[in-house]
Amino acid sequence: MTSDWKPAEMLKERPTADLSRLSSRGLLLGGVGAAACAAGYVMVDSLQFLQSYLIAYMFWIGLSLGSLALLMIQHLSGGAWGLVGRRVFEAATRTLPLMAVLFIPIALNLETLFLWARPEAATDPVLVAKAAYLNPNFFYGRAVLYFAIWIGLAFTLSRWSKAQDETAPVGPGPLDRRFRVLSGPGLVLFMLTVTFMSVDWVMSLDPHFYSTIFGVLTVGGQGLATLAFTILVLQGLSGSKPISDVTSAERFHDYGKLMLAFVMLWAYFNVSQLLIIWSANLPEEIPWYIERLQGHWAPWAVVVLLGHFVAPFVLLLSRDLKRHGRMLSRVALFVLVMRVVDLVWTIGPVFRHESTVHWLDFAMVLGMALPWLFLFYRNLGSRALVPANDPYFEEAVINEGH
Repeated sequence: MTSDWKPAEMLKERPTADLSRLSSRGLLLGGVGAAACAAGYVMVDSLQFLQSYLIAYMFWIGLSLGSLALLMIQHLSGGAWGLVGRRVFEAATRTLPLMAVLFIPIALNLETLFLWARPEAATDPVLVAKAAYLNPNFFYGRAVLYFAIWIGLAFTLSRWSKAQDETAPVGPGPLDRRFRVLSGPGLVLFMLTVTFMSVDWVMSLDPHFYSTIFGVLTVGGQGLATLAFTILVLQGLSGSKPISDVTSAERFHDYGKLMLAFVMLWAYFNVSQLLIIWSANLPEEIPWYIERLQGHWAPWAVVVLLGHFVAPFVLLLSRDLKRHGRMLSRVALFVLVMRVVDLVWTIGPVFRHESTVHWLDFAMVLGMALPWLFLFYRNLGSRALVPANDPYFEEAVINEGH
């Protein structure tokens, strides 16, 4: 790369053909998944449909929220890795209004999904003790608050970023500093809301179980999925300007190292949770792991261990692989598949004691890809693909800074 660059031209360039190609592939898969979901709605019972819907929902909102976290981290820390991927993060965060709409089927079926929302919860002493927190009205209120905070942060940062593109380049100053001023407390709010969200929407499926690290584990999975998705998008656009001007073996190496770090982080959080719960040996917590490590779900625990940690960890140790965009994107796709498997392994045993993975789990993930990817690529194509007017862009990206 060279310092002889023209930011105005980079802001105008749109790889229309590549965006259309990636969007068409995603929508084709989503269309197949949507058709399978429609068939599943007719063929299977409503409980199974809602279980699979919740798994798919947690996967796709994980990409939206993981993008919001990485966007704020990038504003705080700087670095070429985040500048290159910033528009992918921003486009993904602007899908949050869609996820708010897609949350409605979950909100309307609390009694079907959540034991604490059923009338018989009044006879369970544990649920009675938790009723002040686990009740429908408070649940709805918290959900509204979560989405208000997430959407507010996402659209404020995105609006400022668009304004930065539309004004003449300026050096570091108040307009640049406001991103960091918001992102600092924004990350604190993000961690709090996602922690409570993970308790409300996933951990409370088994209201007798609790884990103090569950929220952090959720955040780690979201970050890993977002990095994998970003690698796929950047590789898909790397053959056309302006992405071809800012991606290089070094940039893919950065993303590969970050993905390796998140793979290890996810494993560390999981092992920490397991060791703490296993050593405490409390009757409220141990059954959660017994159900997942023994019986029908035991083989899937091995799949999660090998596929979510061992395989990507070994592959990502290779420097050559991390610097090769196409090879790295294949590992990233595998990681995304394993994220779905991990969610199935986490959520599925709450409902399925005599069976394991259902085909509708994966069909629903593909089906929900249809609206999510449609909106994502529409968002991505509506803005400049690189923040060329960012005061640190030339130093960090064009001149191969870090």
